[in-house]
Amino acid sequence: MNEGSHDSRIYESPEVILQQLIRFNTTNPPGNEAACVQFIQELLHQAGIETTIVAEVEDRPNLIARLKGCGEAPPLLMYGHVDVVGVEKQVWSHDPFGGEIHDGCVWGRGSLDMKGGVAMILAAFLRAHAQRVELQGDIILAIVCDEEAGGDRGASYLADYHAHHFEGVRYAIGEFGGFSLQVSHRKFYPIMVAEKQICWLRASLRSEGGHGSLEHSEGCMAQLGDLLQALNKIKLPVHATPAASYMIESMASALPMVQRLLLRGLLRPRMSNSILKLMGDKGRLFQPLLRNTVSATIVRGGEKINVHPSEIIVELDGRLLPGFTPAQLIEELYEQSVHRNVMFELIRHDACPTIPDMGMFELLSDVLRAADPDAVPVPMLLPGGTDARHFARLGIQTYGFLPMPLPEDMKFTELIHAADERVPVDAIRFGAEAIYQVIKNYGLSHFKKGLTR
Repeated sequence: MNEGSHDSRIYESPEVILQQLIRFNTTNPPGNEAACVQFIQELLHQAGIETTIVAEVEDRPNLIARLKGCGEAPPLLMYGHVDVVGVEKQVWSHDPFGGEIHDGCVWGRGSLDMKGGVAMILAAFLRAHAQRVELQGDIILAIVCDEEAGGDRGASYLADYHAHHFEGVRYAIGEFGGFSLQVSHRKFYPIMVAEKQICWLRASLRSEGGHGSLEHSEGCMAQLGDLLQALNKIKLPVHATPAASYMIESMASALPMVQRLLLRGLLRPRMSNSILKLMGDKGRLFQPLLRNTVSATIVRGGEKINVHPSEIIVELDGRLLPGFTPAQLIEELYEQSVHRNVMFELIRHDACPTIPDMGMFELLSDVLRAADPDAVPVPMLLPGGTDARHFARLGIQTYGFLPMPLPEDMKFTELIHAADERVPVDAIRFGAEAIYQVIKNYGLSHFKKGLTR
C-alpha cells in the first residue's frame, strides 16, 4: 500500500490523496485503472466502508460504495473517473506522474481532470463516515474507469448493466464545474448543469488516383485543403439554447449595466459574432456555448510517396448543443461552404437531455456562498462531454461541482489535457470542504422546497 494510505484521518488532507492518485499511471488507452481503484478500495475498507467492484474487463474495474441515510431524501450519487489522457510529446516542468507539490500546487496528469475531483469527493465521503453525519438520503460513491475513451467500460457499462445500484437517484455530483471565473471584477462559480453532445463524424474525400509526378488539382489532397480551410473559417449558426440562456442571464444579472447588456446580446444571433470579438479572450469561453462545433483531429490517407491517394479520411470531433441532431450539424456544415462532395458518416453520437433539472442548484449555490462570500454561482453549459450523459439515461441530473477558487492569472481550461497540469493545494481543500457541506445539508428543508418547484 502507498505511503499515507494507513492514515485513518487522511480525509483531512485531500491533497495527499491526490498525490497518491497521480502516481498511478492510468493513461487511457490502455487505462490499467485496477491498481488505482484498489488503492481507493483499501482507503474505504480501512475506514470500515464496504465496496462493490464491477468490471467488464478485469483490469478496468469500477468501484461502488454507499453510506446509509435515514431515507428522508432520495440517494445522492457522487462519481469520478481515474483514467487520464497521455503525456506523449509534451514537455513538463515536473514529473507528470510524480504528484509533486511546487509553488503551492499539486502537479501531475489528472490533477484537474479529474483525480483532483476524485480526491475531493473521496475526502468528503470518508469524512462524512468518520464523523457519523446524519444523512437524509444514502450517499453513493462511484469510481469509474474509461471516461477519457467514451466511458463504455465505465459509466456507460454501469448504466446499462448495473443500474440497480442507482435506483431512486435523481441527482449526482461529478465533473466539470465549480471553478472560479473573474468577469468584470465579479467572482463567478459556474456549476455545470448541462453539456454538449458528442457527435463524432468521419468525412470521406474521394477521387481518381494517379502518378505523383503528374498534377492532380482536383484530387483528394486538394479537397482536403479545401475542407480544412472551410472548417477553420466557418462559424456555424448561433442558437440560444435553454442551458446557455440560464448561464448568460445569470451572469448578466450580476454585472453592471453596460456589461449586462453586452452579455445578454450574445443571445441575439445577429449581434453574437460582433460581441464575441469585442470580448476578446473572454469570448472564447462563450463561443462554443452558442453554436455547434466541429474540429478536424485525425487525417488518414496515402500509402506511397509517388501515388496520389484515391481516398482520404478525416475524423471530426463534433459537439452538438442540447436538442440538436447529427443530421442538423451535417446540414449546417454543407450550408456553410463545405462542398457537397464531402461525404459524412456518423461514428458516435451520445445524446444529452435538452433541458436541465435545476432542483439541486439552490443547495450547491448556498454552499458556495457560505464558503466564499464573494461567490456568484451560475449554471453552466459545458462545451465538452462527461460521464453525465451515461447516468442521464437513468434519469439522473448531474451537477459539475468540484469547487476551486483559482488565481485570476491561472488559465484553468488551457491546462486540462496539457503539459504542466496542476491545481492549487488550497483549491483542493476548499473543494473537499464544499462537497462535505453538500453531503451534510443534502435533503434538508430548503432543498425539499426545490424538489416541488
